[in-house]
Amino acid sequence: MAGKNNKCVYDSIKFSDSEDEYDYESDDSAKELALPLEKLNLGPKKKLLVMNLNGLLLHRVHRADKSKIANSREVDGRYRNYLDDALNYAIGASRKKMLFVWDQEQCTNSGFKCKENARKPLFFKELSKIFENVKKGGPFSASNTLLIDDKPYKAFLNPPNTGIFPESYVPHNDADKELDPNGELCIFLKGVAEAGDVGIYVKDHPFGQPAVSSSHPDWEFYSQVKESILQKRGH
Repeated sequence: MAGKNNKCVYDSIKFSDSEDEYDYESDDSAKELALPLEKLNLGPKKKLLVMNLNGLLLHRVHRADKSKIANSREVDGRYRNYLDDALNYAIGASRKKMLFVWDQEQCTNSGFKCKENARKPLFFKELSKIFENVKKGGPFSASNTLLIDDKPYKAFLNPPNTGIFPESYVPHNDADKELDPNGELCIFLKGVAEAGDVGIYVKDHPFGQPAVSSSHPDWEFYSQVKESILQKRGH
């Protein structure tokens, strides 16, 4: 994708070894030539895709249940090849495209327990940590980063419209086509890759489970958790 854009740019530029061939017409033309490269519209840039492993790409069971093993979702080769061309990875199916692995140590421990499991600590995935610390392939921001997780609450501390939340992967579901290259998720990600701004695209194209908003039944709980975290940070 980037190679094609560069070719178009180079084909439109003429080079010369002699200053005599330049035409200094006016100050306006000089200002146009001084236009910063980042302001040139050379087509959509790659996006960073932060993918949840358990619940999206595989189903993991507790180690105490030895009668079962982790089941991975089938990833069609065409789907993987498309993502390789269009997106960068935080974690996913392509090791070569993976920029980093985001484990629990990088998540935010709220100090609270999950609503779904009173013994499980409540963690959030704050994209701001990526924006501030990941330099390779960046810079990254809310305009070019997408979190995919099957738990909407994990994105509660993030800017709006920076995440989508497919339903959790259920093994042995023969009707599961979530990773089909012609399925809704792949089509959605194609739109993300081509979009100028991730947030705008996500807002205009709702996908999967809704984000935790003021209409969510647990809004008050998560709001209290957020307030507690901000107080600890001195905000």
